[in-house]
Amino acid sequence: MKRSARRAAVATLGQVALIGLAPTLTSGVAFAQGGTGEGFEFKSVKPTAPVDAAAGKIEVVEFFWYGCPHCYQLEPALKEWVKRLPADVSFRKVHVPWQVQAHQQLFFTLDSMGLAGSMSDRVFAAIHNDRNKLDTPEAMADLLARHGVDRKQFLDAYASFGVRTKVQRARELAAAYKIEGVPTFGVAGRFVTSPSMMGSNGAALKMVETLVDRVRKGA
Repeated sequence: MKRSARRAAVATLGQVALIGLAPTLTSGVAFAQGGTGEGFEFKSVKPTAPVDAAAGKIEVVEFFWYGCPHCYQLEPALKEWVKRLPADVSFRKVHVPWQVQAHQQLFFTLDSMGLAGSMSDRVFAAIHNDRNKLDTPEAMADLLARHGVDRKQFLDAYASFGVRTKVQRARELAAAYKIEGVPTFGVAGRFVTSPSMMGSNGAALKMVETLVDRVRKGA
Protein backbone atom coordinates (compact mmCIF):
# COMPACT_ATOMS: atom_id res chain seq x y z
CA MET A 1 0.00 0.00 0.00
CA LYS A 2 1.76 3.16 -1.23
CA ARG A 3 1.62 6.70 0.13
CA SER A 4 0.92 9.25 -2.64
CA ALA A 5 -0.91 12.60 -2.87
CA ARG A 6 -2.03 14.48 0.20
CA ARG A 7 -5.70 13.68 -0.25
CA ALA A 8 -5.90 10.29 -2.00
CA ALA A 9 -8.69 7.81 -1.26
CA VAL A 10 -7.96 4.54 0.48
CA ALA A 11 -9.63 1.34 -0.72
CA THR A 12 -10.55 -0.13 2.64
CA LEU A 13 -13.74 -0.50 4.66
CA GLY A 14 -15.83 -0.14 1.53
CA GLN A 15 -15.86 3.45 0.27
CA VAL A 16 -14.47 5.09 3.40
CA ALA A 17 -11.77 7.69 2.65
CA LEU A 18 -9.35 8.39 5.47
CA ILE A 19 -6.94 11.30 5.78
CA GLY A 20 -3.82 10.98 7.95
CA LEU A 21 -0.92 13.07 9.21
CA ALA A 22 1.30 11.96 6.35
CA PRO A 23 0.26 11.98 2.68
CA THR A 24 -2.46 9.37 2.26
CA LEU A 25 -1.82 5.74 1.35
CA THR A 26 -3.18 4.23 -1.83
CA SER A 27 -3.26 0.60 -2.93
CA GLY A 28 -0.48 -0.80 -5.09
CA VAL A 29 1.12 -3.79 -3.42
CA ALA A 30 0.80 -6.16 -6.37
CA PHE A 31 3.31 -4.51 -8.69
CA ALA A 32 7.08 -4.16 -8.37
CA GLN A 33 8.87 -1.15 -9.83
CA GLY A 34 10.34 -3.03 -12.79
CA GLY A 35 14.02 -3.22 -11.84
CA THR A 36 16.36 -5.21 -9.65
CA GLY A 37 18.85 -4.41 -6.92
CA GLU A 38 19.15 -1.33 -4.75
CA GLY A 39 16.56 1.34 -5.47
CA PHE A 40 14.12 -1.20 -6.86
CA GLU A 41 14.00 -4.29 -4.61
CA PHE A 42 15.30 -2.51 -1.52
CA LYS A 43 16.60 0.87 -0.44
CA SER A 44 19.40 1.91 1.89
CA VAL A 45 18.47 4.11 4.85
CA LYS A 46 20.76 7.13 5.22
CA PRO A 47 21.38 8.20 7.87
CA THR A 48 20.73 4.86 9.52
CA ALA A 49 17.64 4.50 11.69
CA PRO A 50 17.90 3.61 15.40
CA VAL A 51 17.52 -0.02 16.46
CA ASP A 52 16.14 -1.48 19.67
CA ALA A 53 17.59 -4.98 19.49
CA ALA A 54 20.01 -6.46 22.00
CA ALA A 55 23.71 -6.62 21.17
CA GLY A 56 24.45 -9.33 18.64
CA LYS A 57 20.88 -9.33 17.27
CA ILE A 58 19.80 -8.15 13.81
CA GLU A 59 16.56 -6.22 14.09
CA VAL A 60 13.73 -6.61 11.58
CA VAL A 61 10.76 -4.25 11.90
CA GLU A 62 7.45 -4.62 10.11
CA PHE A 63 5.75 -1.25 9.70
CA PHE A 64 2.01 -1.80 9.33
CA TRP A 65 -1.47 -0.36 9.84
CA TYR A 66 -4.47 -2.29 11.14
CA GLY A 67 -6.67 -0.76 8.44
CA CYS A 68 -4.37 -1.79 5.57
CA PRO A 69 -5.84 -4.74 3.61
CA HIS A 70 -2.38 -5.73 2.38
CA CYS A 71 -1.06 -5.88 5.95
CA TYR A 72 -4.03 -8.11 6.83
CA GLN A 73 -3.34 -10.39 3.87
CA LEU A 74 0.34 -10.64 4.84
CA GLU A 75 -0.31 -11.69 8.47
CA PRO A 76 -0.63 -15.50 8.05
CA ALA A 77 2.57 -15.83 6.01
CA LEU A 78 4.39 -13.38 8.28
CA LYS A 79 3.51 -15.36 11.40
CA GLU A 80 4.88 -18.58 9.91
CA TRP A 81 7.99 -16.78 8.70
CA VAL A 82 8.67 -15.29 12.14
CA LYS A 83 8.53 -18.77 13.69
CA ARG A 84 11.46 -19.82 11.48
CA LEU A 85 13.73 -16.85 12.12
CA PRO A 86 17.26 -17.72 13.27
CA ALA A 87 18.33 -16.96 16.82
CA ASP A 88 20.32 -13.87 15.86
CA VAL A 89 17.28 -12.07 14.39
CA SER A 90 14.98 -9.91 16.54
CA PHE A 91 11.55 -9.16 15.03
CA ARG A 92 9.01 -6.56 16.10
CA LYS A 93 5.98 -4.81 14.65
CA VAL A 94 5.55 -1.02 14.58
CA HIS A 95 2.19 0.55 13.75
CA VAL A 96 2.44 3.69 11.61
CA PRO A 97 0.65 6.94 12.55
CA TRP A 98 -1.16 7.43 9.24
CA GLN A 99 -4.86 7.23 8.50
CA VAL A 100 -6.92 6.29 11.60
CA GLN A 101 -4.37 7.46 14.15
CA ALA A 102 -6.32 5.83 16.99
CA HIS A 103 -5.32 2.44 15.53
CA GLN A 104 -1.68 3.19 16.33
CA GLN A 105 -2.58 3.96 19.93
CA LEU A 106 -4.68 0.77 20.03
CA PHE A 107 -1.72 -1.35 18.94
CA PHE A 108 0.66 0.12 21.49
CA THR A 109 -1.96 -0.21 24.22
CA LEU A 110 -2.29 -3.90 23.44
CA ASP A 111 1.49 -4.16 23.24
CA SER A 112 1.89 -2.56 26.67
CA MET A 113 -0.68 -5.00 28.10
CA GLY A 114 1.05 -8.01 26.55
CA LEU A 115 -1.99 -8.61 24.32
CA ALA A 116 -0.79 -7.57 20.86
CA GLY A 117 0.03 -11.15 19.91
CA SER A 118 -3.31 -12.59 20.99
CA MET A 119 -5.63 -9.74 20.03
CA SER A 120 -4.26 -8.32 16.78
CA ASP A 121 -5.96 -11.02 14.69
CA ARG A 122 -9.28 -10.07 16.28
CA VAL A 123 -8.64 -6.39 15.55
CA PHE A 124 -7.77 -7.12 11.91
CA ALA A 125 -10.87 -9.30 11.54
CA ALA A 126 -13.15 -6.70 13.11
CA ILE A 127 -11.94 -4.02 10.71
CA HIS A 128 -11.74 -6.01 7.49
CA ASN A 129 -14.40 -8.69 7.94
CA ASP A 130 -16.96 -7.05 10.25
CA ARG A 131 -16.56 -3.50 8.87
CA ASN A 132 -16.02 -2.17 12.38
CA LYS A 133 -13.90 0.99 12.06
CA LEU A 134 -12.60 0.77 15.65
CA ASP A 135 -11.93 4.49 15.47
CA THR A 136 -12.77 5.35 19.10
CA PRO A 137 -11.46 3.98 22.41
CA GLU A 138 -15.01 2.97 23.35
CA ALA A 139 -15.45 0.87 20.19
CA MET A 140 -12.09 -0.76 20.85
CA ALA A 141 -13.01 -1.49 24.47
CA ASP A 142 -16.33 -3.02 23.38
CA LEU A 143 -14.56 -5.40 21.01
CA LEU A 144 -11.87 -6.39 23.47
CA ALA A 145 -14.33 -6.87 26.32
CA ARG A 146 -16.12 -9.48 24.20
CA HIS A 147 -12.84 -11.39 24.19
CA GLY A 148 -12.18 -11.20 27.91
CA VAL A 149 -10.12 -8.00 28.21
CA ASP A 150 -10.98 -5.80 31.17
CA ARG A 151 -12.60 -2.67 29.77
CA LYS A 152 -11.35 -0.23 32.41
CA GLN A 153 -7.84 -1.64 32.34
CA PHE A 154 -7.73 -1.17 28.57
CA LEU A 155 -9.06 2.40 28.68
CA ASP A 156 -6.63 3.36 31.45
CA ALA A 157 -3.72 1.94 29.48
CA TYR A 158 -4.92 3.61 26.28
CA ALA A 159 -4.75 7.03 27.95
CA SER A 160 -1.47 6.38 29.77
CA PHE A 161 1.78 8.29 29.42
CA GLY A 162 3.62 5.06 28.66
CA VAL A 163 1.48 4.33 25.62
CA ARG A 164 1.75 7.91 24.38
CA THR A 165 5.52 7.59 24.65
CA LYS A 166 5.49 4.39 22.58
CA VAL A 167 3.37 6.13 19.96
CA GLN A 168 5.79 9.04 19.72
CA ARG A 169 8.80 6.74 19.39
CA ALA A 170 7.04 4.79 16.65
CA ARG A 171 6.40 8.00 14.74
CA GLU A 172 10.06 8.94 15.05
CA LEU A 173 11.17 5.50 13.86
CA ALA A 174 8.86 5.58 10.83
CA ALA A 175 10.28 8.99 9.95
CA ALA A 176 13.87 7.76 10.41
CA TYR A 177 13.21 4.85 8.04
CA LYS A 178 11.43 7.24 5.62
CA ILE A 179 8.46 4.89 5.43
CA GLU A 180 6.26 5.67 2.42
CA GLY A 181 3.83 2.76 2.50
CA VAL A 182 2.77 -0.33 4.40
CA PRO A 183 3.54 -3.13 4.83
CA THR A 184 7.25 -2.26 4.76
CA PHE A 185 10.17 -4.02 6.43
CA GLY A 186 13.13 -2.27 8.02
CA VAL A 187 16.33 -4.23 8.52
CA ALA A 188 18.98 -3.28 11.08
CA GLY A 189 18.29 0.42 10.62
CA ARG A 190 20.03 0.15 7.24
CA PHE A 191 17.56 -1.12 4.65
CA VAL A 192 13.89 -1.16 3.70
CA THR A 193 11.98 -3.48 1.39
CA SER A 194 8.31 -4.26 0.84
CA PRO A 195 5.83 -6.36 -1.14
CA SER A 196 5.18 -3.35 -3.37
CA MET A 197 8.90 -3.23 -4.27
CA MET A 198 9.28 -7.00 -4.68
CA GLY A 199 5.94 -7.81 -6.30
CA SER A 200 4.63 -10.27 -3.71
CA ASN A 201 4.60 -11.03 0.00
CA GLY A 202 6.77 -14.11 -0.39
CA ALA A 203 9.39 -12.28 -2.43
CA ALA A 204 9.51 -9.48 0.15
CA LEU A 205 10.17 -11.94 2.98
CA LYS A 206 12.92 -13.55 0.91
CA MET A 207 14.49 -10.14 0.37
CA VAL A 208 14.39 -9.49 4.12
CA GLU A 209 16.33 -12.72 4.58
CA THR A 210 18.87 -11.57 1.98
CA LEU A 211 19.31 -8.23 3.70
CA VAL A 212 19.65 -9.90 7.11
CA ASP A 213 22.39 -12.11 5.67
CA ARG A 214 24.10 -9.06 4.24
CA VAL A 215 24.11 -7.40 7.67
CA ARG A 216 25.29 -10.66 9.24
CA LYS A 217 28.29 -10.73 6.90
CA GLY A 218 29.08 -7.07 7.53
CA ALA A 219 28.35 -6.09 3.94
